[in-house]
Amino acid sequence: MNEERIKILEMLKDGKISVAEAEKLLAALSPGAGGTDEPAASSSKPKYLRVQVEPGPQSESRDRVNIRVPMKLIRAGLKLAAFIPKEARTQVSTALKDKGIEADWENISPEDLEQIVSQLDDLTVDIEGKDKVRVYCE
Repeated sequence: MNEERIKILEMLKDGKISVAEAEKLLAALSPGAGGTDEPAASSSKPKYLRVQVEPGPQSESRDRVNIRVPMKLIRAGLKLAAFIPKEARTQVSTALKDKGIEADWENISPEDLEQIVSQLDDLTVDIEGKDKVRVYCE
C-alpha cells in the first residue's frame, strides 16, 4: 500500500474526512482515474447506485448510512414496479417529473432506467439541516 493511501485511511480513521471524501481521494489515486472530483464512474453503464446519508448538526441520530446497490439487482427489480400501488406510482412520477425525470412506472424498461440513471448525476439533498442525503452512480 502506498503512502498516499495510508494517509487517506489515517485521516478517515481520525475523523478528519468523511467516508465519501476518502472514497473520492482513493478513486483519484486509482490507475486510470482522471483525478476528477466526481464519484468514480466508468464510461460504460454504471455498476452501482450509491446512497449515503451524513448526519447534520441538528440530526437526532449520529448514524451514517452508506448503501451500494448493484445496478443488475435494480434492473432485475424493474418487474417489481408492477406491485407498487397506483397512488404511490403517481406520487413518485410527480416527484421525479419535478426533477425533470419523466418515467411511466407501469411500462418502465431497462432503457428507461438507464435514462433515469444518466440524468441522476450527483444528487444531494439537505433535509432541514438534520441530514444530508447523496445519491449517485459509479
